[in-house]
Amino acid sequence: MWHTDPGKFYGLRAEMSIWASPNQENSQESGASLQIYCQDGEKYNLIQTGFHVSPSLYNNRDIRFFTYWTKDLKSRGCYNSQCKGFVPASGAELVPGQAIAPPSIHGEQDHYIRLSLNKDQNSGDWVVYRHDLEKPSFLGHFPEELCPRTRQMQALTGFVNYFKNAHGPPMGSGHFPNDDDKRSAYFRRVKNYNSKGQAFNPFNTQMVCLVDRPDCYNVDDFLLEFKEGYSFHYGGPSGCIG
Repeated sequence: MWHTDPGKFYGLRAEMSIWASPNQENSQESGASLQIYCQDGEKYNLIQTGFHVSPSLYNNRDIRFFTYWTKDLKSRGCYNSQCKGFVPASGAELVPGQAIAPPSIHGEQDHYIRLSLNKDQNSGDWVVYRHDLEKPSFLGHFPEELCPRTRQMQALTGFVNYFKNAHGPPMGSGHFPNDDDKRSAYFRRVKNYNSKGQAFNPFNTQMVCLVDRPDCYNVDDFLLEFKEGYSFHYGGPSGCIG
C-alpha cells in the first residue's frame, strides 16, 4: 500500500485496474481497495471499498465490488451487508457483492473502476461514488459514527489473504509491478478531497510505502505521470508461502 501519515483527511479517489483470479483457493482472498483508518481513542477503526475475489464469501470466483468495516484492527470485520455498517443507496448502479466485468486481459487490455470514498461536508458521513460511468453515481455511505471526527490515515491498497502454511494467491495481475498498464495492476489518477468535497491532486501529501512481503509482492513509486496523474503499480505471482 501507499498511505498517508496520521492527520486530518477527507477522503480519496482513484482508478483501480480489475484483475481476475480464477485459480484461487476457496479460503483465499485477493483484491484492491481505498481505505480510511480512523483514530478512535487508542485504536483505529477501518472503512474501505474496492473489488475482490473471495470464494468463501460468494461461493464462486467472480470479481465483486465490496465494502468492509471493523471497529478496530484486531476485531473481525464485516463485509457488505453482513451487519449494520455501509448503507447502499436506493437504486445504486453498483451494490456491495455485485459482480464486476470484464477483467483486464494480461498483455492485451486493462479495465478499471474509478471509486471515491470521502467525507460529506453536510452529513459528516463517508460517501462512496463510482466515477467511470457517464456521470458520478452515488453508491451509498458509511455512517459518520464508524469514522469519528478525529485523525485519519488514507491508503491505497492491493492485498491478499491466505492461511500461513498455504501457497498465496496472485495479487493484481499476478506479476510484479512494471510501467505497462496492460501487464501490471495499478492505482492511477489518485486524488484527495478537501473539507468542501472538492478533489485535488495530492501535491503536498507525504505518502509512505508499506510492503510486508517484498519477496512475494511489491509496489513501485507513487509518482505524478503526465497522462495518468498520481499513480503506482503493484502485485506479484501466486506461490508465496508464510
